[in-house]
Amino acid sequence: MERVKETDLWFNQEEIEQIKKQQVYLDCAATTFPKPESVYKAIDFVNRQMCVNAGRGSYQLARLATEGMDALREELLEVVHATGQEQIIFTPSATLACNMIIGGIHLSEQKRVYVSPYIHNAVMRALWMQQKKCGYIMEILPINVENDTIDLEKTAYLFQEKRPDFVFLSHVCNVTGYKLPIEEIFTMAKETTNGQAKVIIDAAQSFGMLEIDYRKYAYDAVIFAGHKTLHGPFGIAGFVKEKSFLLDPIVAGGTGSDSLNLSMPKESPLAFEPGSPNLPAIAGLYAALQYRKRIGAKKLYEKEKYLTELLVEGLEPIEGVTLYMPQDREQHIGIVSFQVEGYRADEVGMILDEDYQISVRTGYHCAPLVHDKIGSKTMGGTVRASLGWFSTEEDVRKLIKAVEELS
Repeated sequence: MERVKETDLWFNQEEIEQIKKQQVYLDCAATTFPKPESVYKAIDFVNRQMCVNAGRGSYQLARLATEGMDALREELLEVVHATGQEQIIFTPSATLACNMIIGGIHLSEQKRVYVSPYIHNAVMRALWMQQKKCGYIMEILPINVENDTIDLEKTAYLFQEKRPDFVFLSHVCNVTGYKLPIEEIFTMAKETTNGQAKVIIDAAQSFGMLEIDYRKYAYDAVIFAGHKTLHGPFGIAGFVKEKSFLLDPIVAGGTGSDSLNLSMPKESPLAFEPGSPNLPAIAGLYAALQYRKRIGAKKLYEKEKYLTELLVEGLEPIEGVTLYMPQDREQHIGIVSFQVEGYRADEVGMILDEDYQISVRTGYHCAPLVHDKIGSKTMGGTVRASLGWFSTEEDVRKLIKAVEELS
């Protein structure tokens, strides 16, 4: 690869290459890294050869760019087994997707919103912002104290007593790796309200790896992040939306059509996609989805599940180590949070980085409610190791050995 002039960068290339060579990367819940080589090649080609504005011109390259966006929509709809009643809305990040949905629904003092205690701040902060404006009622789904999983019996009772208008669920908790029973909760919410409740799934930690099947469960919206389990780049995310789930646009700007009209277009997806699309990222995510097809979603899941089990089995017997995870291993995937007795979470992370070149995440992981439930606040949250397709058995064993030495 041709080197960039050092004066054009804020870092030293040789230093970065050395770090990468020694690093054990276990922060895939933040972003999967590295990406498939085909993703890098697709981004580079589009940047060099056809980085034009999609939907903004009638010339050949602009038309091809628009076709690329449409092709990616079709690929993403295929991932969720779409029935023809769904559409894809692109956003630059899953966080913006959450804000567009929450800002676009009609909340008021009378509305009741349920959230799982495992929800990410991309949802919680957006909901909190709206609550300060209109004062809707928020309910937190109950959990089984003995195993920190959603209590479905109590949830069914709550839905009967206090009917939901909206239910927000994370598919996989980004702190504990708990795989929530989204199908059962979706069914309860819809049956209790004669289909009126809207169920929104934050699938940033699962999309493309765990099954989401619109032929069976017509979620009103499912949020995805291109740079996580889909192994795509930063800058491309969005949500699958039922066409019947109506939202008000909350971001305005140019769409390349009806430009004399100061109102945003009413038709979707144009109403929700103002501004210039990130075509290189779109090309990268398209390449990532082709890579996923070649590997197979089942194989991606099986490898991540195997490495998760390997890590748990290695950490569990170590004296002084506390694991935060569901007791039922079938409900656990990809993420292993723990603490080491005598250390704060950030101290463990610093030692792993400086002494062992192991990259993990420490702290509260942008998920405030779950730490009340698992009791991890006093030690500064948890140490989170998260696995991905490019993680290896050797990576897992290095972490286990490091924690053994530390404890």
